[in-house]
Order: sequence, then C-alpha cells, then structure tokens
Amino acid sequence: MTHPSSVAVLGPGGTGGLLAALLSRSGHHVICLAQEATAGVLRRTGITVRSPQFGDFTAAVDADTALRVPVDACLVTVKHTALDAALTRVPPAVLGDAPIVPLLNGVEHPAALRARYRPDRVAPAVIRVESTRVAPGVIEHGSPFTEIDLAGNDVPRDRLEALAAVLRQAGTTVRVAGDETAALWAKMAFLAPFALLTTRYGVPLGTARTRHRAELEALVAETAAVGRACGAPADPDQALARYDAFPPAARSSMQRDAEAGRPLELDAIGGALLRAAERHGVPVPVARRLVRELRAAGY
Repeated sequence: MTHPSSVAVLGPGGTGGLLAALLSRSGHHVICLAQEATAGVLRRTGITVRSPQFGDFTAAVDADTALRVPVDACLVTVKHTALDAALTRVPPAVLGDAPIVPLLNGVEHPAALRARYRPDRVAPAVIRVESTRVAPGVIEHGSPFTEIDLAGNDVPRDRLEALAAVLRQAGTTVRVAGDETAALWAKMAFLAPFALLTTRYGVPLGTARTRHRAELEALVAETAAVGRACGAPADPDQALARYDAFPPAARSSMQRDAEAGRPLELDAIGGALLRAAERHGVPVPVARRLVRELRAAGY
C-alpha cells in the first residue's frame, strides 16, 4: 500500500466515521460511501469527532454514493442489517484487488463478501470501540481505546501488515491476527452475552452482571463452547473478568438500537450463534431462550 494511501469507508457511522476522520487527519485520502444526503453533508462539513482519546477535531473527507475510482483498501462499517444494500455501492470491478475489510459483528458475513469480491482480498476484522454518530458527520467517541484485530486467512500477509501500519499511524491499536476464525469468535464470545442480556432486560452492563449473574455465566459458557466447536479457543473465566472490568454504565450497540427503534443485529449475533450451535450439536438453552424472547418482543 502506498503512503499516503486512499481508503474508502462504506458506512460513515459511529465506527466508520471515527476511522475516516482519523485516517484523513493522518494524511490519507478518504472517500466515504453513503446515501446522497449524508454524502452531501460530509463533502461540505467534513467529519467532526469529539473524543477523550483523540481530542476534538474536524477532518475533511471526500464522499460519494458509490466507489468510482480505485482505492488501496475499503473498510466496511455498516450494520449487518444494511450490508446487502450497502455493498451495491462498491462494484467489484472498481474495487479490483484492493483488500475489503469488514468490521462487522457476527461471524457469517465473510462468506457473503467472498462470494462477491476476490476471496483472497476479504480481510475480516474486529474492532473494540464505543463510538456513536449523533448526526451526519458528527461522531462522539466514548471509549478510552480503539482496538482492531485484522485477519484474513487467504490475504497475503504483506497486504495485511501494510494496512495495519496505516491504521496504526492514524492512532488506533492494531494487531494482525493469525487466525480469522479465532479473531471473529473472540469478539462474538464477548459480544453475544453482552448484547443478548442487556437488550433482553433493558439494563446497562453493571446491572446485568449482578442482577442476572447466573444467566451471564451460562451465556458465557455456552458461547465459549460453540466457539471451541468452531475451532476457536475460548476462555470463559477471561470473558467474565472482562465484563466485570467494564464500566457499569456500558450498554451494547444492540440495546441502543432497540431503544432508538432501529433494526437489531439479532440474527447476525444471536441467530448466528444458534446456527453454529446447531451445526456442531452444542446445547445453548439460555441463548436460545433469550433469542426467542427478543423475537417474541418484536425484534
């Protein structure tokens, strides 16, 4: 990847908008891909970030409704519920051999991307960050960290390392993971219990981990068992320790979506967990009940 590089960001919301602004501020050419109304705002005003980690700043970006020029990489930062529609903005012929990097929740999306783009250029990544789009082009970043695990079992290692260097230079903490399955399930092992429990009961993590402790422990054990069956090492005790160390007011993105009346990533997280459990014959009674109750509630 040349330096400075050109990076497309599909979906400049909480996560994508933060990364787009950081990349632009560090000297890279950024093209945000979004609906025309959002693209127009970004072209006029750029992206403003309010962040305890990175400070408050505004960065200029290009914006369009579709990718029309070659780039060095494309970050996919839409919600799973919007993925199919959003990918029409990234024609495979224009993307060419550039890596496409989905930073999505869940574990099933890499297969969908590989069916559409060069399989050896799909580089699944996971990101740990709390960042919210409060208006088009306005991002509030709340977590004191922005950590990315970049993977892609079939992507040439030098391409991953080059992209990691660009993201590090922008200010994020990046690790090139050796195994894609392990990286995706490590995120899932933390996210699924967090999302299902906080959304089902409408409480922040601090309340969930005390009032619903038995269910949290069962969910962590179930998710770890499914991850191990899929070939990903999992440590339930370590996961529980992470929950206990998290700020008590933390809410999952699924819970925030539920409170705002937005579509939930219930199928991408809970549904994917149940499907993987079914494939491997792993019993997950607590996860199954919570998914069933959330669906019965209209989610």
